[in-house]
Amino acid sequence: MEEITYTEVVLQEYKVGMGTFAEKLPNVASTFNAFTEACFQDGALSQKQKHLIALAISVYAHNEYCTVYHTKGCLDADCTEEEMMEAIGVAAALGGGSAMSQGVTVWQDALEDFTE
Repeated sequence: MEEITYTEVVLQEYKVGMGTFAEKLPNVASTFNAFTEACFQDGALSQKQKHLIALAISVYAHNEYCTVYHTKGCLDADCTEEEMMEAIGVAAALGGGSAMSQGVTVWQDALEDFTE
């Protein structure tokens, strides 16, 4: 018997959850699905590029379902491991930059305001 991987479990949980959501709010679910399908069509950016962007955003947003889903999307779109790691690096830079920006706010604004 073949062992089920963690990522397969996560994807299955997502599919079940989306199925339940579609039962409860079919119009919203179908509209959302159509919208996201349209967003991932080839255009000025390829599906490959769009999945790399989605992977980076998912990592930055700490969204486990989307991280797993778009990792699979990247692989299905023939992204290399190196491309995926670079996209994750950009997400890490943005995440670090976001934390640094908030630190600047604390330093320049909040600390100064509260200590006067």
